Amino acid sequence: MTEVGKEEARAFLHQMIRIRRFEEKCAELYSAQKIRGFMHLYIGEEAVASGVMPALRDNDAVVATYREHGHALARGLPMNEVMAEMYGKAVGSSGGRGGSMHIFSAERRFYGGNAIVAGGLPIAVGLALADKMQNRDRVTCCFFGEGAAAEGEFHESMNLAALWKLPVLFVCENNSYAMGTALARSESNTSILAHAEVFGMVGEAVDGMDVEAVNAAAKTAIASVRSGEGPRFIEAKTYRFRAHSMFDPDLYRTKAEIEEWKEKGPVLRYRQTVLDDGRLTEADIDAIESDVAAEIAAAVDFAEAAGWEPAEHLTRHIYAARGGAA
Repeated sequence: MTEVGKEEARAFLHQMIRIRRFEEKCAELYSAQKIRGFMHLYIGEEAVASGVMPALRDNDAVVATYREHGHALARGLPMNEVMAEMYGKAVGSSGGRGGSMHIFSAERRFYGGNAIVAGGLPIAVGLALADKMQNRDRVTCCFFGEGAAAEGEFHESMNLAALWKLPVLFVCENNSYAMGTALARSESNTSILAHAEVFGMVGEAVDGMDVEAVNAAAKTAIASVRSGEGPRFIEAKTYRFRAHSMFDPDLYRTKAEIEEWKEKGPVLRYRQTVLDDGRLTEADIDAIESDVAAEIAAAVDFAEAAGWEPAEHLTRHIYAARGGAA
């Protein structure tokens, strides 16, 4: 018998459906040229953000990847602000300057997406170091993909976090493909957890398509970090259903492989689980879908009606030489 009750199960499913439908709408808006620039969708990976975020406190910090729309929504950023940021509007969470890859909220300690692979890891180490030096009861949670394990920043960050026993949780969203390269083609050891264990990191590999498994692992890991036992590591084995980005022709894997993974996708799988064990009914799920549809429609209306940043503000937040000085 599961320990997750009806209300928590509903919250998990609601969050995953919310992320999925938001991203599906973003893909539609991108095709209509309402959203421009690069965009990387989280579709298929919703169980990771939806499972980890509820285990964090409001004063904890979150560092995400460039595939961060789901993280932002799960962290509690208002959908209106996130959608406006996708549009590049001034009322967006980053003032319209970040777009899809740089959603940010100081209020919610969401330190944004990072366009550099592994670029968020040193930031997370810095945040955790500051908290430790100030004796603050906080945890920093850092999300990244398995491709980050091939970068020097990964190894440097693992080493320093372990050496200094920093209060940070590293969450690897292993979707098997770093852009278009299968993990087995780039890593002699495909266990990302094993890479972290080299530095004495304690961790766990979990089914990243199972929201309850992710949540249980996150609760255990965060409790250890918060108690002063040093950093922890979660490797969530997941899969993205869409291409790496909207510009990616997705020629490096077969349609059959994608369809096989879709059959065990987090939304479909959890929906069936909660129906089978009686925690939710079809009416409950219909209500979730209706609520999410209304929220997304309102967010699109908000973004459409919002204004652009005035031209006279474009030099704000820009560092530049003055008076010829370097």
